[in-house]
Amino acid sequence: MTELSGLRAVVTGGAAGIGLATARALAAQGAAVVVLDLEPAGVPRPLLGLKADVSDDTSVRAAVEAAATGLGGIDILVNNAGIGAIGTVEDNPDEQWHRVLDVNVLGMVRTTRAALPHLRRAATARPGTAAVVNTCSIAATAGLPQRALYSASKGAVLSLTLAMAADHVREGIRVNCVNPGTADTPWVGRLLDAAADPAAERAALNARQPMGRLVTADEVAAAIIYLASPAAASVTGTALAVDGGMQGLRLRPADRS
Repeated sequence: MTELSGLRAVVTGGAAGIGLATARALAAQGAAVVVLDLEPAGVPRPLLGLKADVSDDTSVRAAVEAAATGLGGIDILVNNAGIGAIGTVEDNPDEQWHRVLDVNVLGMVRTTRAALPHLRRAATARPGTAAVVNTCSIAATAGLPQRALYSASKGAVLSLTLAMAADHVREGIRVNCVNPGTADTPWVGRLLDAAADPAAERAALNARQPMGRLVTADEVAAAIIYLASPAAASVTGTALAVDGGMQGLRLRPADRS
């Protein structure tokens, strides 16, 4: 028996990066896992991949119902699907603002809304098992350059997490989020590849995190597993930073003598 044996989990955006690392970690802990993604074909066993577009309510509802039918219910929902954006408030057109907010914020609303009936049943049948974990970001709590739109979306995710936690705590459903620092994911890899000097850009990203390196997807997944597990039965309305100390630490400049 492992910590999540018998539990049923759904992970959005679970075909790559943090989502895939989380889905694999959930399965390794004994959970049955369904991944919802725009491109689920490459999801490895024992994970089950289903196609879903979190920006489309009909798609989300159909996928969540299919997942619940296949799993026999839903105990854990990980809202991980999201997209990035670069720029100041001058740089992103209205259409991009609408698109990022639609995916990063309303995507979580749609998926949670569809999953809530199943989470309520899980909370009644097995108290302490129903949990929602949202993937937020250091961008919600720290001012990062060239991330105005992305930061606004993740700030909304943080506030949404707290409101959801308050709304559903008496139903036995816990809601938390993780705030990763800059993580070594495919999206960050694409940003680095597009930089004028990828090596220098990676060095700069490493340097701004006090631990001196990017966060790994597996490290974020481990935090999500904790928040989703019965071990965190008294944890709700919490943002767990996995950022190499970026938010909380203020180090003196390294001695260069």
